Amino acid sequence: MAKTDGHTDKTIGNPLSWAAHVIDAGTHHLGEGARETVGRDTAPIVLRRIGTEDLRAALRAGYEDFKAFRSDVIFLCVVYPLAGLILIRFAMNETLLPLLVPLITGFALLGPVAAVGLYEMSRRREAGGHPSWAAAFKVAEAPSAIAILTLGILFLAIFVVWMLAAWIIYAVTLGPEPPVSAGAFISDTLTTTAGWAMIVVGTGIGFVLAASVLVIGLISFPLLLDRHVGVRRAVRASTRLASENPRTVAIWGAVVVLGLGLGMATLMIGLIFALPILGHATWHLYRRAVEPAKPQSTPQA
Repeated sequence: MAKTDGHTDKTIGNPLSWAAHVIDAGTHHLGEGARETVGRDTAPIVLRRIGTEDLRAALRAGYEDFKAFRSDVIFLCVVYPLAGLILIRFAMNETLLPLLVPLITGFALLGPVAAVGLYEMSRRREAGGHPSWAAAFKVAEAPSAIAILTLGILFLAIFVVWMLAAWIIYAVTLGPEPPVSAGAFISDTLTTTAGWAMIVVGTGIGFVLAASVLVIGLISFPLLLDRHVGVRRAVRASTRLASENPRTVAIWGAVVVLGLGLGMATLMIGLIFALPILGHATWHLYRRAVEPAKPQSTPQA
């Protein structure tokens, strides 16, 4: 049973206020981004059917990009695991220990945002260029830069919701008091009914949020880089692709989870390799999933 004393209200109230602030800011920028970008590119977004061969081809192309950019992307992607390690170290104290596993798993929710620069590098290489790591920052010059920022804020809001949900689940099962030690927390989690309730409910909510991120971010960021469309059109195209190719997208999601999971299991070091390969591969999956835009004819005077 959840405790309902004043300590619980204070414990849950602070992250609730924080999440509300972030989501409110995200909603504001979402509206601004949508207004600025909607209607700029009116050409239809034509989707193709994709299968497992497309996934294999995208991964091969992603690996080729990784080899071409090896030193550049390793330098660029080292920031992601370092940030993860800093956050994990921050959560290692007893007060935040219940958030350690949610933090590690939830960090993957920001993967599509972290990979935007990799999409840009693949796009430039595909066009015949020889970009360095600095090309990743050219995203800021993209026609849909505001929309990309807006979508990134949405993903950040999803991450905040996940962390908030994890804290509340702990508070109403094993909490709200912090564990006395790491050993006691592990024991309570694995040997008590409340601990298993926390695992089951947390896994269910985490799965729903991870699936949402997969569907929303499947091709939306690459589409925004490639064409000047709005957030809504990009997200709708991504969700439509997922609904029309559920089996293939589910397999792709499993590949991403496996790759990021192996990267995190090596104390984040493996992410230096997994993130760029998956990021470049996502760009090539987008190319196989979306028909190139046809030049729009100029109206006659």
